[in-house]
Amino acid sequence: MGNDPFYPSATGLAPPAWLVFDCESIPDGRLLNLVKYPNETLTPEEAVARAQAEAKATSGGSDFLPVTFQLPIAVSILRVGADLSLQALTCLDAPHYRPRAVIEQFWSGLVHYHHQFGNGVKMVTFNGRGFDLPLMEMAAFRYGLSTPQFFADNSQRYDDWHLDLMDWLTNYGAIRLSGGLNLLSRLLGKPGKTEVTGKKVYPMWRDGKIAAINDYCLCDTLDTYFVFLRTRVMAGAISLDEEQVLVRRTKDWLQKQSAAYPALAEYVTHWEEWRPWP
Repeated sequence: MGNDPFYPSATGLAPPAWLVFDCESIPDGRLLNLVKYPNETLTPEEAVARAQAEAKATSGGSDFLPVTFQLPIAVSILRVGADLSLQALTCLDAPHYRPRAVIEQFWSGLVHYHHQFGNGVKMVTFNGRGFDLPLMEMAAFRYGLSTPQFFADNSQRYDDWHLDLMDWLTNYGAIRLSGGLNLLSRLLGKPGKTEVTGKKVYPMWRDGKIAAINDYCLCDTLDTYFVFLRTRVMAGAISLDEEQVLVRRTKDWLQKQSAAYPALAEYVTHWEEWRPWP
């Protein structure tokens, strides 16, 4: 498979069946100034601080801003085979991590995979329908990207090509999954959130720590993969014993990849064996 926008150096891989992805974003201060405070001259940082304070006051505690005011700055994607084994991983536009290049590479990669494999490959996300995909769609709008394979005029364009694990586990919003991905990861003995959380991404970006943000994104994507494996046990696609073999094999594979991705060494360090209680 040549000219792969996601894994240009990968060769000899079996056909994929799943693409597990996660993204990180920051508030767009310039856009906030233009839309929310058009009669004021605020710096991007001032606009973000003001909008966050307003959001916190009206939400009862959360200062997270709507997806429409967010800009993607990091995307990590795992390639997974039909046997559910992890084949490859990437952080888009490494080592530069330029937002526009990340967004263009994301959509060109999905077009490539759709052309090569059609419905033989699906995306996997955690809350992708509620955040990640709308975020990337707004970014495509921002930069004028043409991807008719995904933006056809229909209201359910991802139904056959996307598995949102949060939707799956909550019966499409029947309950609120308090604890989120971190809770599910901890139940499985996986690292979950360690020193970095989503609230720290914007301050880290302001400090120029874009590589560390991508490391965090990659680890979240790995947590999503292991949650995905457990849902496949629940769905009867694999047995619990088969899942545990995949988990052990993946741990060994991640350790071998740590030279190229140092964050993986820390991820494995925080790894615990799965021991359900009581």
